[in-house]
Amino acid sequence: MLNTISAQASQGGDTLGSILQIVYLFSFLIFMFYGQKFQTWMMLREIEGAVIRLRIIRDEAKKLTIGAIQEFGNKGTDPTPRIEHFLEYFMIMPASLDPAGIVPKIDHVVNVRDKRFKSEVALLAPVANEVQKNNLEGVLEVAIGLNLIYRVVNHFYLMGKKTMSLYVIMQIQMQLPLVMQLAQAYNAALKAFAEGQPIGDGAGALVAAKLMVGHANRELAKDIVASDIDFEGRKLIVLKSKGPGATVGKPGEAVEKIVEVVRNNPEGGQVAMVVMIDAASKFEGEKSGETSEGVGAAIGGTGVEQFEIEAVATKYGIPVHAVIVKESIEESVAPMTKDISDGTNVALARVKRIILEDTKEGEAVIVAGIGNTVGIGQ
Repeated sequence: MLNTISAQASQGGDTLGSILQIVYLFSFLIFMFYGQKFQTWMMLREIEGAVIRLRIIRDEAKKLTIGAIQEFGNKGTDPTPRIEHFLEYFMIMPASLDPAGIVPKIDHVVNVRDKRFKSEVALLAPVANEVQKNNLEGVLEVAIGLNLIYRVVNHFYLMGKKTMSLYVIMQIQMQLPLVMQLAQAYNAALKAFAEGQPIGDGAGALVAAKLMVGHANRELAKDIVASDIDFEGRKLIVLKSKGPGATVGKPGEAVEKIVEVVRNNPEGGQVAMVVMIDAASKFEGEKSGETSEGVGAAIGGTGVEQFEIEAVATKYGIPVHAVIVKESIEESVAPMTKDISDGTNVALARVKRIILEDTKEGEAVIVAGIGNTVGIGQ
């Protein structure tokens, strides 16, 4: 009896093992022939979800933009068609095959674009004042950015779905976390510009504004104001973009003008140093609001302003020092956090220390607070 039961159990075990082997072999064959298609399908599903989220963010941004502009527009006029048309506005950078003279070309293209934005906002919101118009320009900029992100991701999704090419799909799937991070940051920036709140990118401008408190200022270049300050026997020329509207101005042009004015002063002398303060991307693991210092022109953008500052500094042998306030990509365009605000106090102390240690009494120093000055006066 026991031998019979044992034999049946052994036979059942062999049968189960055979079934498992067949299932394993069948699964192996399926994944060998269809594994890549299954992986492609999974990636497409992930991208499809991102496209849906981006479409929602883009549409909400469009509604907020329309609402913000309607507040200052002509009553009874619907700006929606014109805004939808303007959301696909683009800028073509100059040809760089022959790099000689490319900086003035870029500057010209950017100036034309800025002028076009200002005229568009003036047309859409005729009753808005200068600060409100600058903020509305920022709102339009962000809405255009969100629309572009959605269009690019949707393009790769549809191309991948059409071709079922793993390599087409992987191009966007691998970058999707960073793309979505950027989209969320832009979404936060939209509300900041609409409500006139300071953003993380304004850290440098805030440092300059703290130095300028209680001092008269004058407009020195396009959307740039400057104040003359006496500090421990040094003459500081502190500049920042004109607030509290959303502007970045032309700090390169301003630095150039200051250097030439000081050198042409009948009393003689020259600019002994340029100190620039700006926000900069932090590494993962670093705390937002931490500061670092170094040398070089701390400024982003198209490179035109950086080129102009470097050119005049090189021409006259002026050292350029930089102090940065660290923050994430999201924090740079989102409303300014307490950590970043506190970091500007540390940055200000570093600027003062650099000036005292590396310059002498009677010398002139340019202090340039770089960044978007939305919500920050002077």
